[in-house]
Amino acid sequence: MTRTPPPEGRFDRRLLAPMMLGAVLNPINTAIIAVALAPIGIALGAPASETVWLVSALYLATAIGQPLVGRLVDVFGVKRLYLAGGALVAVAGAIGLLIPATHDSVWWLVVARVVLGLGTCAGYPAAMHLIRAEGQRTGVASPAIILTVLSVTTQTVAVIGPTLGGLLIGAWGWRATFAVNLPLGVACVILGWILLPRTTGLEPAKEDRPRIDGPGILLFAVAMLALLIFLQNLSVATLWLLAVALVAGAGLVWWELRVTEPFIDLRVLGGNGPLLLTYTRALLTAIIAYTFVYGFTQWLEQGRALDPTVAGLVLLPVFAAGIVFALAFGRRPEVLWKLLIGSIAQLAAGILVLFMTGGSPIWFLVVTMLVLGIPQGLNNLAIQNTLYYQAQPERIASSAGLLRTFMYLGAIVSSVIYGNVYGARASTSGLHVLGWVVIGVATVFLLITVFDRSLRALGRESKGAQAEPSRVDSRA
Repeated sequence: MTRTPPPEGRFDRRLLAPMMLGAVLNPINTAIIAVALAPIGIALGAPASETVWLVSALYLATAIGQPLVGRLVDVFGVKRLYLAGGALVAVAGAIGLLIPATHDSVWWLVVARVVLGLGTCAGYPAAMHLIRAEGQRTGVASPAIILTVLSVTTQTVAVIGPTLGGLLIGAWGWRATFAVNLPLGVACVILGWILLPRTTGLEPAKEDRPRIDGPGILLFAVAMLALLIFLQNLSVATLWLLAVALVAGAGLVWWELRVTEPFIDLRVLGGNGPLLLTYTRALLTAIIAYTFVYGFTQWLEQGRALDPTVAGLVLLPVFAAGIVFALAFGRRPEVLWKLLIGSIAQLAAGILVLFMTGGSPIWFLVVTMLVLGIPQGLNNLAIQNTLYYQAQPERIASSAGLLRTFMYLGAIVSSVIYGNVYGARASTSGLHVLGWVVIGVATVFLLITVFDRSLRALGRESKGAQAEPSRVDSRA
């Protein structure tokens, strides 16, 4: 099928469908599994110590795979990696649909989640690559509307994920939470085949393609795998994993500084302090967000004694406010004031937690969630936009993948924090400790934002060019 040329001077609207579908695959599978763990455990006779690997497997595969697949997107282009990712997602759905319901099957489901994690790794890096390529083709300095649509889409899916999972389980059982990936993966392959360009202009010519840094990829994978498993199983007995992570990390640094075509260009990354701070903000944002979403939810059910349904409703304002703020301010390309407002709101949410008790009224809990929704919308949007400005165009996909790695690392760190703070039960005193943790993390976030001078110019230099792109993008 011959692909017609893209429209002159405006974002190619045909790219939106595959971009958004690819980008939501990971967050929807991250959210949907939350309501499926208990039914899977009951059906297969698997304890929580085994079913928890259904969550960890996706985290591990994605944290390691995103920068790897992003690098492959930068080198070989979007289309072939996007199609391969869609095919893997469909395969993962088929595994979950067809395996027999025996106790050992839980480990086949873990394999399916690993395959699923690797398959979803292409979506977000590919979307960022396409946005950057379209920005260069059209002359749009900052396609703010398209970046906002990407951010809001992933946030919306995170909201509806658990509800969708509950509906699927109620109608067709736990297998449906895996089987849903079969049509999604097939849709990715069809849309990607028809709508995605074979080349975008950002990837190098065939004769100039860099070699794939196999040793660097292996060292990165070993370091991340050991670190993430250590953080999820924090104990003296697992200290050897930390040692493996440190040795592999040191080997990675040594190798990447010497190889001519590195997997992660540490020379450039080390000289790009603003980008390193962006990754740090992504890590801190994830720690706060996941501490609230999971740690606060546990307290609502155990410390505040709310029904799980009511607890879920209390959390909805976080995501609703996040989407509203992202939509309201997404047209503005500047990032500094978004990050400052977001960091102050994070501080305020942490302080409000200190005043919560087992008898706190629902309205007070909802107000706290509304406050937390401000950084949920502004920080995520600003961090994504900042990455767009700061990353090298030829490495935009791998930089976007590395951003997701830092966010998943933050999610795992948060699970270590609230797991150790709460212990056997989510008490109000433990919640207050989490409040102080949020205040501390938010303070660090605020300080590294205030003193980051590079943020002041981001977005401002494109104001003159932004009026027309905003009008053009809104038609997309």
